[in-house]
Amino acid sequence: MRGRQVFFETLLNHGVDRIFGNPGTTESPLLDSLLDYPQIQYIVHLHEGVATGAANFYAQASGKTAFVNLHVAPGLGNAVGMIYGALKNNSPMVVTAGQQDTRLRLRDPVLGHDLAAIAAPVTKWSVQVETADELGPILQRAFKIANEAPAGPVFVALPINVMEQETSIPAGKPGHSFAATRPDPAGIAAMARLLLASTSPAIVAGDDVARAGAGDTLVKLAEKLGASVWFEGLRGRNSFPTDHASARGTLAFDAPGVAKQFADNDLVLMVGGPFFEEVWYAPGSPFPAGCKALQIEAAPSRLAYNFALDAGVVADVGAGLAALDVALATVAGKEFDAAAAKRNAALQALKESEAAAQKARVEKAWARTPTSMARAMAEIRAGTPENAIMADETITANLDLFKTFTFAGADDYFSGRGGGIGQGLAGAIGVAVAQPKRPVLCLSGDGSSMYSIQALWTAAHHDLAIVFVILANREYRVLKHNIDAYRARFDVKSNKPYMHMDLGSPTMGFVDMAKGMGVAGTYVAKADDIKAAVAAAFKTGKPHLIEIEIEGKR
Repeated sequence: MRGRQVFFETLLNHGVDRIFGNPGTTESPLLDSLLDYPQIQYIVHLHEGVATGAANFYAQASGKTAFVNLHVAPGLGNAVGMIYGALKNNSPMVVTAGQQDTRLRLRDPVLGHDLAAIAAPVTKWSVQVETADELGPILQRAFKIANEAPAGPVFVALPINVMEQETSIPAGKPGHSFAATRPDPAGIAAMARLLLASTSPAIVAGDDVARAGAGDTLVKLAEKLGASVWFEGLRGRNSFPTDHASARGTLAFDAPGVAKQFADNDLVLMVGGPFFEEVWYAPGSPFPAGCKALQIEAAPSRLAYNFALDAGVVADVGAGLAALDVALATVAGKEFDAAAAKRNAALQALKESEAAAQKARVEKAWARTPTSMARAMAEIRAGTPENAIMADETITANLDLFKTFTFAGADDYFSGRGGGIGQGLAGAIGVAVAQPKRPVLCLSGDGSSMYSIQALWTAAHHDLAIVFVILANREYRVLKHNIDAYRARFDVKSNKPYMHMDLGSPTMGFVDMAKGMGVAGTYVAKADDIKAAVAAAFKTGKPHLIEIEIEGKR
């Protein structure tokens, strides 16, 4: 059996039915063998970064291990930023790249480099296969490491001659491992005691809650506690229904900001995340004085990583939450239940107040020209089917997005983590491949979209029903906000303009770009036309781009 046959048989053994890739010469053994393996579909992309970004979101939306094939050193280099995003997203992913013939190693061949070294900083494990005998075992190990908590990408370099070598070592097979850990009863009991004594608990729902399918358990626990529920500042999944009374929104990007949001809480329970990813340095703790900190994590490496805990438990996230729910039911009494009910009523009143405030915000901005972000979101929401999935990269429009759209389930919302831009359009491809029966809405700013605009061609090529909405404010708005923050934080007295942050000279024509890649497009300048344009785009059942002119930074 040749190495390339071992390669494909190993993929089939591990349930791979998609390869996200950009073809190249050193990938010839893979490409030439695809017809022999019709069970595997090759999702072709025009850029390695787009292929990797699509695979990242595919892993999240499918629950499978994503598989990527890139092209030698420059191709891997093109993908490094998106691999970083997958690492931050904790996406189980096996990334491969074709490598030059190992017999050329000392001759410094064209496109040659140490691929494993390039990928190592942004992966859990990085290795090159040296002989065909290693191919099955290495790929088997790659799938294992990619899926161990916390999940993430691994990298395997595949020299072209190794793929053609003969071997008697068979294809790798997945082990039937039952790795979900059960919580230590003593730890759960300690948490229950602390929660029972709390008068104002809060919960931070990390992405692992969604991955574990533990959203319903978390809802039950939040209601039992009368706890507010927060999301991390950047999140890739929806771990708690956003229209629930307990849902409070996203946390700030610096420690004092988070502490301010927790100011009325005497206990914070963190579940399934890295806690906390900050943008700006500021001294102090994210917890107010006297606040207890609890944490449940599937991976020991995450527990108490950034701060001391009053109680921490290593366990499968779903099992940990369920055990905590049972423990509280055992010890809670009428007095605790009454206090929790009172807190739930207060959270419901706060939710209604915030909804009224958003309604007033939209009404105040209703007639502005160009269209305000608040109204744009309201109109987009009105034109979007109820069962649509969101692939989000709105960044500065996040506030209005989350106050306008509601996301009930774990598979209703996907976004990128790590802060690298360009993940939205690429990621929408992966979501659509993973969830072909549901319409996909991709929201992106104009600046972000240009990092992965080639995704439009892939959407047309594979006939993916994605509505791409580009919010065109002709600027890197987030950078303008951040330079304001920089000046304030470092006491920089300045009335200088925002240098190199405007995108209007020349103005980018997204409808024309989409047309050039086989995607129909609609340009919308008036707010009154947004709802109809979005609804019409979804009715086509085809990829469609809508460019909406919105206001810039005011």
